[in-house]
Amino acid sequence: MLDFLKKDTIICKPFSYLTAKLKSSSQRGQQEPPPQKKELKFQNCPLENEEQQSKTVLSIIGPSARFWRSSLSQIPPLALAAHLSFSLLPIPRPLPPSYSHLYLSPPILSSFYIDGSSTLSLSSSPLPMTVMTPAPIDQEDDEMLVPHSEISDNHQPMEVVAQAEPPNTAENQSAEDPQTSRFTWKIENFSRLNVKKLYSDVFVVGGYKWRILIFPKGNNVDYLSMYLDVADSASLPYGWSRYAQFSLAVVNQIHNKYSVRKDTQHQFNARESDWGFTSFMPLSELYDPSRGYLVNDTVVVEAEVAVRKIVDYWSYDSKKETGYVGLKNQGATCYMNSLLQTLFHIPYFRKAVYHMPTTENDMPSASIPLALQSLFYKLQYSDSSVATKELTKSFGWDTYDSFMQHDVQELNRVLCEKLEDKMKGTVVEGTIQQLFEGHHMNYIECVNVDYKSTRKESFYDLQLDVKGCRDVYASFDKYVEVERLEGDNKYHAEQYGLQDARKGVLFIDFPPVLQLQLKRFEYDFMRDTMVKINDRYEFPLQLDLDRENGKYLSPEADRSVRNLYTLHRYKFDDERVTKEDMKRALEEQYGGEEELPPTNPGFNNTPFKFTKYSNAYMLVYIRESDKEKIMCNVDEKDIAEHLRERLKREQEEKEHKKKEKAEAHLYTIIKVARDEDLAEQIGKDIFFDLVDHDKVKSFRIQKQMPFTAFKEEVAKEFGIPVQFQRFWLWAKRQNHTYRPNRPLTASEEAQSVGQLREVSNKVHNAELKLFLEVELGADLRPIPPPDKTKDDILLFFKHYDPEKEELRCVGRLFVKANGKPGEILSKLKEMVGYAGDEEIELYEEIKFEPSVMCEPIDRKLTFRNSQLEDGDIVCFQKAVPPESAERYRYPDVPSFLEYVHNRQVVHFRSLERPKEDDFCLELSRLHTYDDVVERVARQLGLDDPSKIRLTSHNCYSQQPKPQPIKYRGVDHLSDMLVHYNQTSDILYYEVLDIPLPELQGLKTLKVAFHHATKDEVTIHTIRLPKQSTVGDVLNDLKTKVELSHPDAELRLLEVFYHKIYKIFPPNEKIENINDQYWTLRAEEIPEEEKNLGPHDRLIHVYHFTKETAQNQMQIQNFGEPFFWVIHEGETLADIKVRIQKKLQVPDEEFSKWKFAFLSLGRPEYLQDTDIVSSRFQRRDVYGAWEQYLGLEHADTAPKRTYSSNQVNVSLLDWSARCTRPVIICVDTVWLVEAVMYGLANVLLYGR
Repeated sequence: MLDFLKKDTIICKPFSYLTAKLKSSSQRGQQEPPPQKKELKFQNCPLENEEQQSKTVLSIIGPSARFWRSSLSQIPPLALAAHLSFSLLPIPRPLPPSYSHLYLSPPILSSFYIDGSSTLSLSSSPLPMTVMTPAPIDQEDDEMLVPHSEISDNHQPMEVVAQAEPPNTAENQSAEDPQTSRFTWKIENFSRLNVKKLYSDVFVVGGYKWRILIFPKGNNVDYLSMYLDVADSASLPYGWSRYAQFSLAVVNQIHNKYSVRKDTQHQFNARESDWGFTSFMPLSELYDPSRGYLVNDTVVVEAEVAVRKIVDYWSYDSKKETGYVGLKNQGATCYMNSLLQTLFHIPYFRKAVYHMPTTENDMPSASIPLALQSLFYKLQYSDSSVATKELTKSFGWDTYDSFMQHDVQELNRVLCEKLEDKMKGTVVEGTIQQLFEGHHMNYIECVNVDYKSTRKESFYDLQLDVKGCRDVYASFDKYVEVERLEGDNKYHAEQYGLQDARKGVLFIDFPPVLQLQLKRFEYDFMRDTMVKINDRYEFPLQLDLDRENGKYLSPEADRSVRNLYTLHRYKFDDERVTKEDMKRALEEQYGGEEELPPTNPGFNNTPFKFTKYSNAYMLVYIRESDKEKIMCNVDEKDIAEHLRERLKREQEEKEHKKKEKAEAHLYTIIKVARDEDLAEQIGKDIFFDLVDHDKVKSFRIQKQMPFTAFKEEVAKEFGIPVQFQRFWLWAKRQNHTYRPNRPLTASEEAQSVGQLREVSNKVHNAELKLFLEVELGADLRPIPPPDKTKDDILLFFKHYDPEKEELRCVGRLFVKANGKPGEILSKLKEMVGYAGDEEIELYEEIKFEPSVMCEPIDRKLTFRNSQLEDGDIVCFQKAVPPESAERYRYPDVPSFLEYVHNRQVVHFRSLERPKEDDFCLELSRLHTYDDVVERVARQLGLDDPSKIRLTSHNCYSQQPKPQPIKYRGVDHLSDMLVHYNQTSDILYYEVLDIPLPELQGLKTLKVAFHHATKDEVTIHTIRLPKQSTVGDVLNDLKTKVELSHPDAELRLLEVFYHKIYKIFPPNEKIENINDQYWTLRAEEIPEEEKNLGPHDRLIHVYHFTKETAQNQMQIQNFGEPFFWVIHEGETLADIKVRIQKKLQVPDEEFSKWKFAFLSLGRPEYLQDTDIVSSRFQRRDVYGAWEQYLGLEHADTAPKRTYSSNQVNVSLLDWSARCTRPVIICVDTVWLVEAVMYGLANVLLYGR
């Protein structure tokens, strides 16, 4: 167990909480066993179910969580698994600073490891993943052990070098202005001390009493042990704590620069009242007189203490403390928040954004300029953190995108491009270029002839290498480093041919605002993944790019411009903003490693090293000569009037809601439903129950108001005098319906509104729902409500018209409990204008969830015997004779309500145009497969519905699923629309040339046939029974293609991204061959391959280009790959002759081609005299990721249209068909989807 892992708690929470505690003894003086790997198995925690995956949380609470703090607790598993990038989560309640929280929600997690390598690894991960923690954390130098805190009386005199500050309370100190003092303690007769520990005199800093504690002979170690101690901890009140940054030093009295000094920080409390270093320095060095630490038997100890205010995250006021506010994190938008804060703190940029033309009719969610104006205005004038949802919506992002990590450089460029485009033709046109655009010159200069090629390019930011560079200057040195083009890599100068040359980059000018993107990630070929570079990398407060006589500048650069830049700093931790001192702004963001010696060095003296995952990835410098212009004043005059008014209204609404929330306990909401609401909503907004209470009139009433006074408010609102009002309470029934239950009594109406609400709600609810009964006389004027007895039942009536398929509310009636339905039929007919002799049918609407229950009412029974009561709903309609029922889709009330409950509007798209809706159909979720295809066929005018093939929608990729729905393969429409735990409303259709049942017995393959002697490719569709073999495919193909000779043999290849992955054996079944993501290529087998000699080799030959992007080489394959026979002892020159003849490349062009042996994507260029067979030692033909002969040249061939099915595919769907591991190059969408679903067959590298 790691020594710093003290009393950690690890909690896995699926549906049932599983808690496991990892404890280690870290009592002072006790020895621990050697560090061991600990594993916490998530038994009883199945993660197969996606719903469980999304709710599983791993929580670590304890000292070790300091090394992996996370703000990803709310991120969906998809985004988390894809990025596993942890950042600081503020401590939500007072805890020692060594304690914090780590929350993880990876859906693929099965076990959790902590080992001595300071690595947090997630086992059972389908892909190699590196855990990266880029957020700032407060690291300690060396180990921290709280020693035994018994009070000792062994004091020594203390000499105060710097007078302590006057007493002051920590609470009155600001975080950026700590109380600081330095103290010196001379310890005489040091070697003759015969005590285990020794305390200094008490000194005061920040109003607190401190002292130094040392162990002259070591705290159970062969080191001097030294700590800072709270002197009066025993007498302080319960719950005390204080926070201090401090350094302890043993002064070298001969050479001061060799003094040993260590610094740290700690939140002191009753349990940890002293803090420091058990292994401060070796006793052998301390007691050696020649070293200078012990002079005249005296040791000089120094302590520098800075008491800081303890920042409570929940009560911390960023605006008050710093003048700035933060941005809310939507889930994984910390990178975006950093960028937006950076741009906001460039006042000239902010002013330009304010001056972009927008109108009051624009919506922020649809206008990037307005959304950014609104965001900046709120950052400038708001008192609390600002949300970014409007801005991300203007990007076109949905919630899913907000939980996806995006590249900050890419976002910066896209945002600036969009703003640059929006600024065109306005007063701020060109602002982006003026601020951020610089220029550099790419040059190639021949050494032996007078020829130089230059190309000027612009940039908005620079990507600097971190690996192998100690600081920014080293990165710039590498950026302009001269590359020599010689040997095989000579430069082809137009009229001079191949020449030795120098290639490099020099800067023509730098922009006023210099944005530096630090390349903290690189692709690891061995691990086949992107890894983070946590190397120490320094960046100065002032950056001088004119250094060493302008070594970075081109001859054309304007040397009169002084390129001296300054870094400005604030710490923006999403919603919280704090000022940072120099060390925390620079030193803590350099990265690298720190040492943390073990808690019990006496047992194990090897110091524990841990990587500082907190490091900078983007730097913004402002040129000193442009500082006055850029850091200009921005005030309300720069903001459009309509924007100020809009934001003022928003602020007033916000304040109003805030006030309402603060006063909510004094008020209650009363929602009053009336007959008018029922008539307006039923048949339009709702069909079941009586009313949607969210759409009725609401009253916000003080709880102390008498209900009689509330009735006066109702009279004013509705014009109904108080004496004509009668209110009913609503009740939620066990079948989940909501109906008026009973009228209020006179005694209840005499109560206050608050008392009535408490009576009406068995559960705590701030709302009171009422139904206002108003009776109308013959003249339609209100009359007093009739007396209601126990025999009176209030029923509500809905009328259904099967011809119009219309349901509406027609009123309510009081009936007698002992009466029968026949007694009210005339009134019902009168309500809807039926003739007196019209036959009507009555139904009771009972419930609608989870299924509809609507049953006929027996006219022979009384209302009481039919179990009808107050608030029940009776539906009625004309009686439909059986012979007329077929005229109507839904001839009666139950069938209509069933239809309404299950109806679903489905958007149908042609599989050939998967982004466009062709038509929409209103269907029922209960429709069978045959019902659905019949409706689609009818819509398309097709006689045979069996020729319709449907495909479901993938809700994650927003693409059709790869597998179509089999003929009668699902029971109902609802099964077609579900995808995992999501429901879609999209289906894709195809019109087949043969019925689907017949087609399902066949396998259809698209095969590209490459002619042996002509530069010709033809696509053929082969349709054979599924049990057919590859040989059958080739035989069928022979009947359709032109062969070079009648006896030619064919073979079938699997090609993907211009590489050959497989030669299909003739006896392989075609049933499992996938041509949707691979290209199937057929070709004649050359005679040379049929007669391979014992020492011949068959190798892969691929075309490629070598692209350099930001000083990184990338191999890009293109064109048609092929096999080639090489003979033993054959030189490259011989092979080139044969390849040129095969490819028919002109001499002039072929002379520019380069040949290389490539293994795992790394080229090794060959000379004409090289024996090529010596590079390819193995006879068998392996996959494309092994070895191949590469032909490097420009890609001038037109792109084949048949290969278009290799892009824009869902990796999830594709992986399901993989039968072996492959390596592919993927874009971001694929990578996310692959990690999300744990594709064990796929090894990915990002492009």
